[in-house]
Amino acid sequence: MIKSAKQTTLRDHVAVFGVGVHSGLSATLTLHPADANSGITFLRTATVDRPEREIRADVRAVTATEFATVLGDSSGPLCSTAEHVLAALRGLGVDNVLVEIDGSEVPIMDGSAQPFVEAIDQVGITTLNAPRRCIEVLKPVRVVKGDGVGELLPYANGFRVEAEIDFSSDIIGRQSLALDIEPNTFRRELAKARTFGFMRDVAKLWSSGYALGASFENTLVVTDDRVLNPAGLRYPDEFVRHKVLDAIGDLALAGAPLIGLYRSVRGGHRLNYAALSALMADPTAWRLVDLQAPRRSRGHAEAPNGLVAPAYGPEVS
Repeated sequence: MIKSAKQTTLRDHVAVFGVGVHSGLSATLTLHPADANSGITFLRTATVDRPEREIRADVRAVTATEFATVLGDSSGPLCSTAEHVLAALRGLGVDNVLVEIDGSEVPIMDGSAQPFVEAIDQVGITTLNAPRRCIEVLKPVRVVKGDGVGELLPYANGFRVEAEIDFSSDIIGRQSLALDIEPNTFRRELAKARTFGFMRDVAKLWSSGYALGASFENTLVVTDDRVLNPAGLRYPDEFVRHKVLDAIGDLALAGAPLIGLYRSVRGGHRLNYAALSALMADPTAWRLVDLQAPRRSRGHAEAPNGLVAPAYGPEVS
């Protein structure tokens, strides 16, 4: 349930430092307070040979979803692996923030959203004098990608995620999880769930230029029958919990909190993006809701900061 009717931001700026899981390159990410109605914006700092760039984090800014969510525009990628910091912001109910980064990839930290949660907690969240605007799902929208299915459905009680994964690996197998997403639940049930990968895929990923920064410190590494990390799992079903965490981060690219149910079967970044794109491409499938206003606005003529449906849609079943 979305409890606050007012928008929020951070009380102060806070920074984290680490390496990118795919690039292996170090970066500093700083979260800054932002004004009401500014949403979540990513700022790539300037270098000698590259000007400063700023992109609002919404579905139109996604340029790739193969192994992580990459944000960019017509001039190219701005940063990759944005999903964990987005999940932390949306999971804790932060509406407005400037995410400044001095590298090409958001630091992976320990592979979960927990370090970002701790950074946000370090400075705290403050309420702004502006009504919270949400995107309410009005009718089912369903996409199919291979054997994966993603659908967004109306849900009156806030934002809910239901996910199911199914791997041939005995250590993972079939797992499912269903949660109403609010800050306490996010902290307790999802924030510490880490990204994972199979040992058999390492050589292929390396040869393709991915996972160059992966290690036992930031990735759950599994074989068909065991977890190789010495400390083991943080949750018995950590794998599906991380898939839910990723979905929250990817769906944060709606540009505002969602009021609806997201159901995912054998999903990932590509499926999450496809489902969100399908929703935003259908002007009859959603409406903006001002949580303070007694009357709700329909369509997107009054959408803040140019929040409009993109003029394209994915494969829809």
